[in-house]
Amino acid sequence: MMRTGVLVMAYGTPSSPEAIEAYYTRIRHGRPPTPELLDDLTRRYQAIGGISPLRERTDAQVEGIRRELEVLAPGRFDVRFGSKYEPPLLEEPASSFRRDGLTHVIGLVLAPHSSSMSTDQYMARAAAELEGVTFTPITQWWDVPGFSELIARRVQEALVTIPEERREDALVLFSAHSLPERILAQGDTYPDQLRQSAEDVARVAGITHMDIAWQSAGRTPEPWIGPDILDVVRAKAAAGVTDIVSCPIGFVSDHLEVLYDIDIETQAVAREVGVNLVRTASLNDDPDFMGLLARVVLSRA
Repeated sequence: MMRTGVLVMAYGTPSSPEAIEAYYTRIRHGRPPTPELLDDLTRRYQAIGGISPLRERTDAQVEGIRRELEVLAPGRFDVRFGSKYEPPLLEEPASSFRRDGLTHVIGLVLAPHSSSMSTDQYMARAAAELEGVTFTPITQWWDVPGFSELIARRVQEALVTIPEERREDALVLFSAHSLPERILAQGDTYPDQLRQSAEDVARVAGITHMDIAWQSAGRTPEPWIGPDILDVVRAKAAAGVTDIVSCPIGFVSDHLEVLYDIDIETQAVAREVGVNLVRTASLNDDPDFMGLLARVVLSRA
């Protein structure tokens, strides 16, 4: 049986505090960060324990996908991992597939929504390295059967932590990583995907009070998609909202954008304005989530 390669890709995270500057330089396309920017990023990592658990979480997800695919189709898939910004960079496993003689590779990014400035860049880099190999990119998977149910379950689990007499009026605030506004002029559907996936989850969870926000915008002078989650929390408090369930639907792991941007930064604003903020649990390597991604891969094979 000819095996099919599965290139699982994720953003990446520094492997140690000493690796933060090199990582940040890669994100900035070879331009070293200013001392102020480097200090700010280092401070945020220190606030969550010195380094992000993203690599550990991603390794567990890759292994989970590998395990589930072996159950669904024994011996059929060869699963390897590559990162966008931290070794092993995605070109390394992509080229290894070609060297090992595989003729078909499926690309999967660990992000549910697609965008020209995020998932499309992963796929373009992988395709360039896999020249001569049939490459099948899975461009998005927020709309596959089961995803809304996974997130809705977490929304409901977060809601029950709110006092019953206030639960019905609680707001569920869905968020994803902001991107520069210039993608909108190119017709990028990323914002539409976020809203539709949030509405799908709200319908499944049976909630009527919901909104969307953007988070984790880059430290660049150009405008980024908004409204920013910090501004939304302040505005909701001013409008009389007392309880918010934060659901960072655009992320699949505990990492800096969740553990700092939501659990520390957004939580601090919520306390400041008198809002009770609770967050939905991350998907991480939940077996149901791993099974969902394995089925997505199998459907494209």
